[in-house]
Amino acid sequence: MKILLIGYGKMGKIIEGIAINRGHEIVDRIDVSDNLSGFNKPVDVAIEFTQPEAVVNNLKTCFEKRIPVACGTTGWLNHKSEVEKYCIEKNGTFFYASNYSLGVNLFFKLNQLLAQMMDRYPQYQVSIDETHHTQKKDAPSGTAITLAEGVIKNLNRKKEWKLGSSDNDESLSINSFRVDPAPGTHTVRYQSTIDDLEITHTAHSREGFALGAVLVAEWLADKKGVLTMDDFLKV
Repeated sequence: MKILLIGYGKMGKIIEGIAINRGHEIVDRIDVSDNLSGFNKPVDVAIEFTQPEAVVNNLKTCFEKRIPVACGTTGWLNHKSEVEKYCIEKNGTFFYASNYSLGVNLFFKLNQLLAQMMDRYPQYQVSIDETHHTQKKDAPSGTAITLAEGVIKNLNRKKEWKLGSSDNDESLSINSFRVDPAPGTHTVRYQSTIDDLEITHTAHSREGFALGAVLVAEWLADKKGVLTMDDFLKV
């Protein structure tokens, strides 16, 4: 399979190594100073891990060039509906996940199930902590936002999430910490005066995220439309 890497930072380099080891060809690497609009080589799929300020233009350019794209950039989701609409208009292929790790996606499911169970027990106050390396610019992390959305969907007493503490009982607090060299730790915590209950996922390296992105890219190459990790995990 011919892969275009959009973003060639630490994650892009790990993805490159895994993809090559799996027998794929990296056709090109588009870094910060490169112009994606001038790219015209034949590829099967693109993998996009860049920065929030660049991601929307990158995705739209892929749709215009008929390149299926798997995106893992976070911090831009206020534009997600716009991008999905543009993808459909251009008959493109767009896959977004806040986290490509298999373990994290199992954690998402566990989080939703726990929220359903805790809905009956209003004495427990829920919050989310996330810790990443200091080079991660966006806060909260995309993974933390996905966790928060899973809680809000299944816990009736929470209606929104907020970065930092909140006096509003309907707000779910997300606390973000930046500590090197942490690749990513997420904890969903339910606290009462009697006891605490928490679930935690701790990443030991970026390789789990990178492998997941390559596996999705392999699956995505012949698909159309707007797709998610739920679609991928059904296979």
